[in-house]
Amino acid sequence: MTDFGGSSLPGNRLKAERELAWWVSNLLNGRQDLQPPFRSKQEVIIDAPLETVWSFSMDLTRIPEFHPRVVKVDLLSGKALREPGASYKCHLSGGNHTCIEKDIEIVPLRKIVTVLPDDTFGISKILSDYTVETSFQKVGHRSTKVEISHYYSTTTLKAKLLNLIAKGKIARETQATLNAAKATIEAALHAE
Repeated sequence: MTDFGGSSLPGNRLKAERELAWWVSNLLNGRQDLQPPFRSKQEVIIDAPLETVWSFSMDLTRIPEFHPRVVKVDLLSGKALREPGASYKCHLSGGNHTCIEKDIEIVPLRKIVTVLPDDTFGISKILSDYTVETSFQKVGHRSTKVEISHYYSTTTLKAKLLNLIAKGKIARETQATLNAAKATIEAALHAE
């Protein structure tokens, strides 16, 4: 007999059953803040004040300036600045792929929570609850720690395989994005 994720291995079945039990328990208890399981976190220290890093991160039109794979951003909701409900389409290098991202929570100077409602890779169909939380923390007088955490469920065999194949790549590309944001923000500060 296989579990609902398609694996017949007892350890995988137990893990999948625990994940399902967690979701059901939270739904039955009426929790509104459901967050899928944590998968990875990348971070960087930017030599710039928190307010500067936050302001840069809030401007959706600046994404192509630092994101190594994004060449263009369409503001689907007509908003250039992040806010809950703001959606935007990122056109990825190579010209064949896009992804739509939507900010669902903003805590000023603390965090941005973003989901992936659609993409041309098919990731949003396999990892339908993929959530990214970007947090900001002041470090001393002139530095800021930025962390990007990834959350998603792997309740299907496809999701488990995608996680196995893509988790490392997601981590590497996220770290490259953070490093590029650091370089862009620090260069702008030194140019002033």
